[in-house]
Amino acid sequence: MTSTRHQILVFRELPEDQLARLQAAHNVTVANPRVAAQRDAFFAALPQAQALIGSSYPITDALLDEALQLRVISSISVGVDNYPLAALRERGIALCHTPGVLTETTADTIFALLMATSRRIPELAMYVRSGQWQRNIGEDLFGWDVHGKTLGILGMGRIGMALARRAALGFGMRVLYNNRSVVPESELGALAGHVHYVARDALLREADFVVSVVPSTPETKHLLGAEAFAMMKPSAIVINGSRGAIVDEAALLHALDTDQIRAAGLDVFATEPLPVESPLRTHAKVVALPHIGSATHETRHAMAEMATSNLLQVLAGEQPAGRFDLNHA
Repeated sequence: MTSTRHQILVFRELPEDQLARLQAAHNVTVANPRVAAQRDAFFAALPQAQALIGSSYPITDALLDEALQLRVISSISVGVDNYPLAALRERGIALCHTPGVLTETTADTIFALLMATSRRIPELAMYVRSGQWQRNIGEDLFGWDVHGKTLGILGMGRIGMALARRAALGFGMRVLYNNRSVVPESELGALAGHVHYVARDALLREADFVVSVVPSTPETKHLLGAEAFAMMKPSAIVINGSRGAIVDEAALLHALDTDQIRAAGLDVFATEPLPVESPLRTHAKVVALPHIGSATHETRHAMAEMATSNLLQVLAGEQPAGRFDLNHA
């Protein structure tokens, strides 16, 4: 590995062991621009920074104009929404991310959200906590089965496949999916014969649960909007575990209020944190989570470890496993 010490700017806190890896090889400044007391330090370090590592902060074209020494950004995330891909490509700045390490954890979260929404878990837990449970519950508080139902998955990447395994092999669900391309049988493994590619409209009409795990692109913005909700069963439940922009939130609220669909489970929103005034916060048919898809101790550490390795490898002139292909973005 090269002995040259580069200037690294850490813009979101790293676990101590991963920060130590960086400090052992390079000169490191830790400054989180979301924290008022650290914002000036972030911008002061930016012109000398040759590498950035962090997440959940928009790196804009204007910010890149101040980072003229920048060679690489290592994002502690799978999504790359916060980065100007065309600008990075034009400037020759490498972008790394952390695919793979959060797949199973995110699939756990999405499936838990599906279960919680269908069985009304948060609502009924609060029913007990508030002291309302005085006798056996009646039908007005019953939930709905998950096993044996039809799951429709929009997007069949790593997380979609992990969801399909849980649904088909664990809960005996019929699994339909729509994707930019059909997944070859050779890549399905144990799922062969258990999942079926269908057109998007057919999936929306047939699924009891419609789950979005597509990436956020101009083409997928408001993929789940008024037209999509109108196609769904009145008993359908919508789950969004990808990005907030996929769902037209105004159209979703209308669909819920007019009984076009039964309920929604959301881990992501158009604006995060979810504004206090948003009706989604308190809607009786919505289970809302604070974007916790990968938020476990084990997975967040694994993401930080991969992001650190990605950064060190790029600075050493190596090709990391997590390098994002800007040429096909």
